[in-house]
Amino acid sequence: MSLQANRMALRSSVHEDASRYEASIADGDRAEGAHASPGMVAPLARSLAILAAFPPHEAWLGNQDLVIGTGIPAPTVSRMARSLVALGYLHYSSEKRKYRLAAPVLSLGYAATAQSNVQLLARLEMQAFATASDTYVVLGSRDRLDVIVLGTCVSQPASVDLKLHAGTRLRIASSPMGWALLAALPELERFYLLGNIERKAGRDWPGLRRRISQGISQVHNVGYCVSIGEWEPDLTILAVPLIVQDQTPLVLACVGRSARLGRARVERELGPRLVAAAQRLQEQAGVTD
Repeated sequence: MSLQANRMALRSSVHEDASRYEASIADGDRAEGAHASPGMVAPLARSLAILAAFPPHEAWLGNQDLVIGTGIPAPTVSRMARSLVALGYLHYSSEKRKYRLAAPVLSLGYAATAQSNVQLLARLEMQAFATASDTYVVLGSRDRLDVIVLGTCVSQPASVDLKLHAGTRLRIASSPMGWALLAALPELERFYLLGNIERKAGRDWPGLRRRISQGISQVHNVGYCVSIGEWEPDLTILAVPLIVQDQTPLVLACVGRSARLGRARVERELGPRLVAAAQRLQEQAGVTD
């Protein structure tokens, strides 16, 4: 499947209203008084923002943690959190005076992925790629203005292990995985997201805009984007969009030591191989889903 065909498939599957909703509650826009999309139910959006505020490395959060993480005023956080406890989505510890996610949240996540073979197929392809290339391979998707890690595979023995657990978030504006996702989006949706990124970035925006544009151009020209020594001084990162019709857009990336993944090897070997791996996944998932 060609990159142009990928973009056409994505255009047909993207729900622009959902994208506007996601962007509208990103970061500070989740606060009271934010400009919401027409028809959006604000209490529902705030409740979802509270659930999304729990990071994988921090099980317990208090009211103030949730206020800081969502930008929602403290009285609203308290009221929403109590409702989520009553519904079973949060558990409250009176001893800790903090909340943690409860099992029904897991069931929601499982329901979102149980009907798709994409992640199972991806894991097989990712492990094969990691073993053959001695790299750390990551599968991710977009969540508002972040890339959220869905799964990882690493070669054995591992020359690099970033320990990016499922649920880890990376800024879409400053990671090759984010640039690859942005490159695959329809122009209208991409411009909408870039406008939100610009508002959050402030004085950092000119540099981010330049690097995002370079990453997007790389994907359009050669099918992948690459960062050598930018994210971490000794790491090289390649990323390619993974587009399956009627599925949430994904991104496939590999990470390795820059000493072993120089630009010449990336252009000659790893870049084309990563693009080919994504194309195989797209074809397999399109047949089996």
